[in-house]
Amino acid sequence: MRKKIYFILLTMMVFFTSCGDYQKLLKSRDPEEKYQAALQYFNQKQYVKAQTLLDDVTTYYKGTERSEDVLAYLARCYMGQKQYESATSYYQAYTRNYPKGKYAPEAYFQVGHCQYLDSPDARLDQEITKKAIDAFTVFVELYPESPYAAQAYNEMNELYDKLALKDLKSAELYYNLGSYLGNNYLSCEIVAKNALKKYPSNKYQEDFSWYIFLAKYQQMQNSIEELKLERARETQDEYYNFVTEYPESKHRKEAERMFVQIKKITKE
Repeated sequence: MRKKIYFILLTMMVFFTSCGDYQKLLKSRDPEEKYQAALQYFNQKQYVKAQTLLDDVTTYYKGTERSEDVLAYLARCYMGQKQYESATSYYQAYTRNYPKGKYAPEAYFQVGHCQYLDSPDARLDQEITKKAIDAFTVFVELYPESPYAAQAYNEMNELYDKLALKDLKSAELYYNLGSYLGNNYLSCEIVAKNALKKYPSNKYQEDFSWYIFLAKYQQMQNSIEELKLERARETQDEYYNFVTEYPESKHRKEAERMFVQIKKITKE
């Protein structure tokens, strides 16, 4: 019990001493002391304290060699606090001011990475997702041999998949709307086809292909008699495309049942 009380008291003494030291630093007029202390706090992952001290010396070091380090560490501090929007702004400021600086590869990568981490759910607006892809594209063009390059490609693929998923949700919505207030099946088909062109390596390719076939089938079913045969043949071609591309698809049995109906129209 005594050891426990001693440990608590010792911890409190260290804490209050630390707080006292930090308060003294805030009042200090020595920018170098503040800067060195900021690096120590950063290494201890005390990012708020490090950021505050770095903010205090930013103006003093502006235009000097030290300014580059201050800007880079401020960006890292915001990154450590998971304030990705602020971190993005500081990394972008670094790339503008020091496009070939010693932290440039990290900064260009982190612009994309921060936006990747800040990218919202696929159902929401994806403007920041597109910005992250653009940032990663710039990064891999500038530093194709960087140790960060593999991670950049992986995260970029995830972002492309997110954009594809948003389009898939749109295609699904159009399909479910059916003939309500127009030919939503055609809209479903167009969205799915465009998504396959925009994101040729996305992980939802089978789903898009399936919706294209479904949409064509429904348009065939709803067609006027004069166009039914033509649309049945188009749907038949789409069936062959789908089962050839995805022979083990979970939709295979349903596709075959639909194909029976198609054959009744084409009589081939």
